[in-house]
Amino acid sequence: MRSGRIVSISLIFLLLAVISCATSREIIDKPVVFDLEREALTLEYLRDRYGLDRETAEITPKMIVLHWTAIPTFEGSFDVFNSSKIAGWRTYVQQTSGLNVSAHFLVDRDGKIYRLMPETTMARHVIGLNHCAIGVENVGGTEDTPMTKAQIKANIFLVKYLAEKYDIEYLIGHYEYPLFDGHELWLEKDAGYRTEKDDPGVDFMREVRKATKNLNFKPIPN
Repeated sequence: MRSGRIVSISLIFLLLAVISCATSREIIDKPVVFDLEREALTLEYLRDRYGLDRETAEITPKMIVLHWTAIPTFEGSFDVFNSSKIAGWRTYVQQTSGLNVSAHFLVDRDGKIYRLMPETTMARHVIGLNHCAIGVENVGGTEDTPMTKAQIKANIFLVKYLAEKYDIEYLIGHYEYPLFDGHELWLEKDAGYRTEKDDPGVDFMREVRKATKNLNFKPIPN
């Protein structure tokens, strides 16, 4: 009888494990190139833009920044981030640094999540805050490829996942980054280096914030 009970309990735990795996969301590792050139450019960016002279490109995440790529396909979006050096046609961004833009995660329109970089390695995705920000890019954002419900759900999952792993203080949309100018986390040294953004959209951020309000992130500066 005792051995039968043990077997039954074991089966229950096995069933729970299967259910947990079935309901959890997979993060697919698909790394962009991070070679010696990209590492050197990242360290240069930290030094020249932020005054941080470091031996590694490691960051301590304090913020999650949500974006859209304004590119209709996953392949096209990934290709933009994959190279170590930024494309020559992006003249305004290129003149401040040769380091390519990137993000830690890329969410496809079907909600699949791809990890492009380690979460504690600096990615160039937001002015002034890269030294402490995890970037989440979403494929699309054009008139023909608006954000999907699957992407909203995926971003909600990622925010919760990251908030459990790190001491995240802020959740922002890319368009909100200028509000941190003058904040203690803001380190951009060039007062003239700014871009206007509208991603990932006010409605998108409203939905993600509504679903993650129990995480009690700090209010963004006014």
